[in-house]
Amino acid sequence: MRDFYSVLGVPHTASLAEIRRAYRKKAKLLHPDITHAESDEFRELVRAYETLSDLKARSLFDEAFSFRTGSSSSHSVTSFDYRTWLLERGDDESYAKLILFDLTHSREDEAVQNFKKMNMKNSNFRLSYWFGHEDFMDLGFILAEELVLRREYYDAVILLDQIIRMEFKYNYFKFFFEEVQELMRHILRNNIEGFVNDELAIDSWERGLDLRFGKKDDSYFLLKMADAYDRIGDPHTAAICRDESMRIAS
Repeated sequence: MRDFYSVLGVPHTASLAEIRRAYRKKAKLLHPDITHAESDEFRELVRAYETLSDLKARSLFDEAFSFRTGSSSSHSVTSFDYRTWLLERGDDESYAKLILFDLTHSREDEAVQNFKKMNMKNSNFRLSYWFGHEDFMDLGFILAEELVLRREYYDAVILLDQIIRMEFKYNYFKFFFEEVQELMRHILRNNIEGFVNDELAIDSWERGLDLRFGKKDDSYFLLKMADAYDRIGDPHTAAICRDESMRIAS
């Protein structure tokens, strides 16, 4: 049996975040959009990712592979507790590293909680301050997905907004960028109204207007903003938004 962990280049203890990140990195080299042909190596990569990113399929694979190889489940123990050390330091850089450490060590709940905690504590907190753009974009997108799973939609919008703007500058995600955009578009269309207060909703849709989704989405965001402005008692701005929506749609 082919070791799918080796195919992806990750250890058998890899978290889902590490698996997703490794898949995207390798796929950008082997994808048919790059090679102009779907190779056996790319098909194997996709199969490895589909297996290891599914909890049940991964469990079955682990059982089968361990049986055939006789691999041990024991792990070495180190005396230095990196996570505790980061917690004790408590500064922004340490918390940024803690969030991404948790994300890559199957502690997604803690990663989300600490990300929200730092956003509430410091409005200028940015993961991107402490990491290179590739690390931030890869792991930031995975964190955004975890935020959505936990219905933390506004925090996901803030993070995706930073990632999308960075993609305009670096063109890092390439053909995976559509996946990033679609997540943001889905949130703005389906998970803002009724899930966050009107002020945060307006801020979310305003961010969407800057992200080059197109006239149809821009018109929709403006109409939603108009409704929100009406609800908070600002009919003048609501009328401006509706007029702009009609102008764009025409």
